Amino acid sequence: MESDRKNVPPLRQLKNIERATSRKASESWQMFTIMAEFIDAAERLSEIRPAVSLFGSARTSVDDPDYEKTVDIARRLSDAGFAVISGGGPGIMEAANKGAFEGKSPSVGLNIELPREQSSNAWQNISLSFRHFFARKVAFVKYADAYVVMPGGFGTLDELTEVLTLIQTGKTKRIPVILVGTHFWHGLLEWINKNMVERGMINAEDMQLVQVIDEPANIIDAIFAFYEAHDIVLPDSGSQAHSLL
Repeated sequence: MESDRKNVPPLRQLKNIERATSRKASESWQMFTIMAEFIDAAERLSEIRPAVSLFGSARTSVDDPDYEKTVDIARRLSDAGFAVISGGGPGIMEAANKGAFEGKSPSVGLNIELPREQSSNAWQNISLSFRHFFARKVAFVKYADAYVVMPGGFGTLDELTEVLTLIQTGKTKRIPVILVGTHFWHGLLEWINKNMVERGMINAEDMQLVQVIDEPANIIDAIFAFYEAHDIVLPDSGSQAHSLL
């Protein structure tokens, strides 16, 4: 069996010293940039609680009904004492930041460097910039006391399934996950029930991790109802959060 083992040399054993040194320097620098993003997020976001992550498609136009609905939801959340965390870009992210900016609580933008689509919007009290998607995704989940998900594309589905997986596996705390738009989400939830639940790939009770709500006022009520039902006190939304502005 020993002879069947593949020889994969670590960097320090590479004979080409220049290549090994260059590779180590590149990998080390990337690790430091990742660490810097985590540290920056912790320093800027640790005291903004309670907060809600609100996201959806970057391609939603300003005249789309979902845009206006997102502005309304974000403003209501902000006035209710929740900082609103969104992606900092256009579309639904802009609408979320705009609504929160017009409300009483902080509007937070987690901006990502992309070759297209992403450009920072002007409605951010707190603005962070990320090069790495996974560091940004951690910030979306770590500092959120609820998730509100508007219609969107692959990125929206990625964020949604990420938080559901973390909750399902107990890697993060249980928080409300609210999908907005019955017409948009119905087909996906039906497919999950038919293909995942019926085949035992997820448990039937896992479907209770999400709620579908269309009315903005009902979203805020559902978040408070969740914490009341679980006898959990939301973090204080007092002066510490607003001192970051």
